[in-house]
Parts: sequence; structure tokens; C-alpha cells
Amino acid sequence: MKTILATAYAVNPYKGSEDGMGWNFICQIARFNKVIAITRENNKPEIEKFNSENPDNIYDNILFLFFDLPYWMRFWKRGGNGAMLYFLLWQIGIVRFIKKQKLNFDLVHNLNFHNDWTPSYLWMLHKPFVWGPIGHHPLIPKQYLAKYDKKYWLKDRLTWVVKKLFWNFSFGLKMSVKKADKILCMNQSVKNILPIHQDKMSIMPSVATQDFGFEQDKTYSKFRLVSAGRLVPLKGFDLTIKAFAKFANSLAYSEREKLELTIVGSGPELENLKNIAKNEGVYPQVKFIQWLDRKDLMDIFKNASSFIFPSHEGAGMVVAEALSFGLPVICLNNDGPGEFIDPSCGYSIDIQSYSNTVEKLSEAMKKLFSDAEKQISMKMAARKKFENFFHWDRRGEQLNVIYQNILS
Repeated sequence: MKTILATAYAVNPYKGSEDGMGWNFICQIARFNKVIAITRENNKPEIEKFNSENPDNIYDNILFLFFDLPYWMRFWKRGGNGAMLYFLLWQIGIVRFIKKQKLNFDLVHNLNFHNDWTPSYLWMLHKPFVWGPIGHHPLIPKQYLAKYDKKYWLKDRLTWVVKKLFWNFSFGLKMSVKKADKILCMNQSVKNILPIHQDKMSIMPSVATQDFGFEQDKTYSKFRLVSAGRLVPLKGFDLTIKAFAKFANSLAYSEREKLELTIVGSGPELENLKNIAKNEGVYPQVKFIQWLDRKDLMDIFKNASSFIFPSHEGAGMVVAEALSFGLPVICLNNDGPGEFIDPSCGYSIDIQSYSNTVEKLSEAMKKLFSDAEKQISMKMAARKKFENFFHWDRRGEQLNVIYQNILS
């Protein structure tokens, strides 16, 4: 059994997204190897609480160390504001911290914020080095931002400028690519941005989930569509509501009563999205639910017919969770969910004009609603997709093979 030193900025066993990914990756590494896991100090209370409430022998393989920069270097950080800048500084400072601990380990693995433009400096430890999963998050196509405040377009484009500066001029990023023994990529588009040799690259989506239970033959009185995420333009909830309205309005009144759309999430666009639902005439059929405990969200998935997620991001933990419940997924054909979903388990809609996108999303909903056999076959294929590719155990097995190949 080898010892892997893993750095993970965000780790919280009670959360999903980045925090949940960090926790689950560490636990999966510990299935096969010893782990020295280094994360931020503010993650310590939740980790210790979870471990005491959920005893498991796997914790014997994990040593958590906690590191933060001095207060004078982080007093300006407030929640998510300044997170990326602090993450960059944390990545630099952690190398000195590791050296001072005089730790013994065989390989270093940087589990970062899952993007392809912020460098890692673990190569400075002169050990075999694994980086990622890293992902490429493309520009949001302008037609999908046109109906929002211009500040979103401006922020998206300014962020792109910052990314290009790193891709073109960051010495740390160039060294991360050069020195890494293996780079785990969330999607295929990473290789179009970073000069990664094919032998160094492995495709490994950062999203995965555990098995919450699956009821194969469950039937429902309503056709329930579910979507979840922060209520921001990136997630495409306006497309979801408009497509749902177009779908609903194409049906007879008696059939419309069988429909329901549930949107789970909070964010600055809540009132705007409610107004869209009202203007489209479907507000009574659209349920807006503020953030739930993860367990409660899973209960909603259990009673859903399909998951709709026309997000423009390069990942999406909720997609893996939806697949685990056998939910066919309707998404955009992009560098994120579009790479996860194939015709057997869902519909990925090509990027096109705004109105045509709404039309195609609506058609996908109607196909599922009107074809019971299609629903059943897609349900089984979605579950199989989860079992084969998006169960956390598959990530652990992939990682173990990669570590063994490097260390041999």
C-alpha cells in the first residue's frame, strides 16, 4: 500500500459540488492507499463531525492536515468573493507547508477547483505528480445571455480574458502541464486549450455520486421534470421554463394537468425566473424550492420522471445524481453534460439560436412524455450509465490503476 499526498482546497462531506467532490475523491483514494489529505482549516469542524457520526474503517487510511495562509494574507476574502485569488495563493503556500511537515509519501495529487487555467505547484516537491480532474469551461454563447442583465455578459467575457492570460503567460501553468505525470481531464476540450501529450491525458469526469437506491418499476401519477442548481444565467433555467411552457401549451388541457416542473435552488435570478413562468402562463405548474438538504433533494429525484439541465458549464454533479435514479437527462450538447449523455439515456440539444434551442428542448420533453416505452428504456440506460461511469467506486478504481501505472 502506497501513500498518496492529496491537496484539496474544498472538502466537506455534508455538501455537494466542489466540497463533496473533494471529500469523495479522498475517500476513494483511501480504499486502496494511505492518504495524507491537506485542506483548508475551515473544513476541519465538518470533517471531524462527520467522521464521529459515521464511523468507518476507511478513515484509518486517511490523515487530514489543515493549512491556511496567515490572516494578514486573507482578511480580504469574504465567502465566495475573492475565492479564486485566494485559491491561487493557497496553492503556492501549501508547498512550503508540506516541506516543513517532513512527510513521507510516494505520489502527490492536486485535487483543485477543477479548471484548466489555475496552476498547481506540487511539481516542486519532486515526486510523481497527478493533476486534476481539470475541466474546460467555455464562454457562454451570447444568444443565451441576451435576455439577462449585461453585467453577466461582461463578467463572463472578462473572466475569459483572465483565463487567456493564464493559458498564454503563466509559468506555473506551463510547468504544471510539463511536470505532471498524469493529467486527469473532465472533458475532451481540455486538450484543445492546454498542450497535453496524449500519453499524459486520461478522461475522468469530476462528477460522480453514491447509490441512493433505485426503484425500477415505480410508476407516477404525474410527469415531473426536475432541475437543480444556483439560479444564475450559467445554469440556463430560463431555457428550462420557456421549453416547459412550449411543451405544456402543445398539449390538451387534460394532459397539461399531468405536468409539473420543480426547480430547486436559490440565487439572484429567482424573481426573474418566476416572472418568466408567469408570463409564459405556467406559474401554477412550476414549483420553486429553495436549497434543500441533500437527502431531501434525493427524495425529489426519486419521484421525478426526467431531469432537465441546459447548463453552459463544463460539469454538473446533479447530472450524475439524476442518472443514479434512472432519470433521462435533457441537456445541451456542450463540453459538460453533453459529453456525459448519449441517445440511450437522454437528449443533448445542439447549440443554436435561442428560439430553436427552446423548441428542441420542448420536443425532447414531449417525446419522453408521449412514449412510455421510451421512458422505460431510457430509465434503464440512465441507471446503467451511472453504474458503469458515475458511481464513486468507479473513480476510485480508475485512480488506483493510474497510481499503480505511475509508481510501477
